[in-house]
Amino acid sequence: MTTPVVERRVAAPLSSAGRTWPVPPPDGYTADDLDRIPDLPPHTELIDGSLVFVSPQKLFHMQIVDLLKDKLRHLAPDHLKVRREMTVTLAKRQRPEPDIMVVRKEAAADEGRKTTNYLREAIELAVEVVSPDSEERDRERKPELYAKAGIPHFWRIEEDENEDPVVYVYELDPATQAYVATGIYRDRLKLTVPFDIDLDLAEMDEY
Repeated sequence: MTTPVVERRVAAPLSSAGRTWPVPPPDGYTADDLDRIPDLPPHTELIDGSLVFVSPQKLFHMQIVDLLKDKLRHLAPDHLKVRREMTVTLAKRQRPEPDIMVVRKEAAADEGRKTTNYLREAIELAVEVVSPDSEERDRERKPELYAKAGIPHFWRIEEDENEDPVVYVYELDPATQAYVATGIYRDRLKLTVPFDIDLDLAEMDEY
């Protein structure tokens, strides 16, 4: 007896006010669906099986991400690579997009240049820059997901009242699978893990 092949429908069109929105299948979206849904906006994430669309970002966001990308690439040892704005598959219905990731070189090579995301085992550090529309996700849900997935290091970066960056640094406690805060940095970010880091946060003004 031949088992029938069932086609998975990942998005049915729903039109409203001249726009077409994707409609989830009955069992919700999965991480693989993110590559199959047509015409998604750039930087769409999947969190708890739901699509999350990103609002336009402030200049602060772009400057601090560019600073970290450049400086971390210069400082990272040979076995690590720095990536920006790529998704990571954490579980069947979890595929967020950190602003910055530090990935293990061998894992990056294994994925190849056509990859659209990394597996959680490849990630050494995930960094989120908080925006007004992402406060709850970046402060609560995403760190929870990264910790549960076993990502060793997490940074959250926020803008203070003077429009300067504040970096909140966390390290995974493997016994509890939760992050422990290890420091708050305002002017200079100086760390020894996941590798030796010493950078002047004020340099973001040069970007």
